[in-house]
Amino acid sequence: MSFARILTIARLELTQRLRSVGWYVLIGVFVVLLIGITALSFLVFSFQSEPNAGVYSIVVNFVLLLVVLVSPTLSGNAINGDREAATLAPIQVTAATTGDIMLGKLLAAVATGAVFLLIAVPFLLISMIGGGVTAGMLVVSVLVLLAEIIVVAAIGVGLSGLIARPLFSIAATYLAVAGLVIGTLIAFGLGGAAIRTEFTQQERPWDDTTGEPICDQWIETSYEQPRFDLVWGFLAANPFVVLADATPTTFVNGYPNDLFGQLKVGVRMAQRPPEPQQWDACDQGWTEGPTAEELVNGTVPSWFVGLGVQALIAGGLFAGAWARTRTPARRLPPGTRIA
Repeated sequence: MSFARILTIARLELTQRLRSVGWYVLIGVFVVLLIGITALSFLVFSFQSEPNAGVYSIVVNFVLLLVVLVSPTLSGNAINGDREAATLAPIQVTAATTGDIMLGKLLAAVATGAVFLLIAVPFLLISMIGGGVTAGMLVVSVLVLLAEIIVVAAIGVGLSGLIARPLFSIAATYLAVAGLVIGTLIAFGLGGAAIRTEFTQQERPWDDTTGEPICDQWIETSYEQPRFDLVWGFLAANPFVVLADATPTTFVNGYPNDLFGQLKVGVRMAQRPPEPQQWDACDQGWTEGPTAEELVNGTVPSWFVGLGVQALIAGGLFAGAWARTRTPARRLPPGTRIA
């Protein structure tokens, strides 16, 4: 492989995109949406007197949403699109190796997605005016956004090499991304609801005459509790969970002041196994649990596991496409154009 040839292939790929009018229309729509969501976020949190990172977290999550929606279109036909247009075979007979072609296509897809991230940076800086944002939050969130761009680009390029038709590979890329974003939530919800454990709740009865609790007697009630703690790992691969879990959280009176922290607390809460409930009106009522900050500090981060799962999926698809694109090809799908 040659770094110069990789850059050449990436430059050729980017030049083709820059010649398209649709590329500039897409960027224009992206900017308009960012302007709208930033303005609305400031209006939503305008009533807050204290500095709040809510505006920033909304804008960052919206940028991630746009990235996972746009990237499949930009990378889902990287290989089979050139094969269908009869421009892949001329490159394969040059000094460029299969690795040069694959990495060049991946670099172009990542650079295309990075353009959208670069456009979003000014909006991220503007959203920091709302306060509550540290330098660590900015740096980590941008790095996670870049990592997600690379993952989605690798998935798209991989599927474009494994599937013969560009339309089907783009659709498959969208399905793969939807599986990470929506499928993980469905698996978590259905899995947790399907696995149940029986618990016993204790409660002191009330005297119907005096209206006071009877402190020398307990009533036990059996109930079934969903076990989300056994399936919370499905959420680890969700891009939005990775972003929220990796971004540092600022706590006010023990509770987060942004969407990142709220989502992080929800995921960390799902890690904890349920415990039998007890209502003691003769003492202090319900047993108080830990604050959100104590919960986060007492549980294990999962963002690196999620990125690892995403990298494993993307790497497997990319490796498969690498093998399929290698020349001379032993076997190709029926109807595949090679020249």
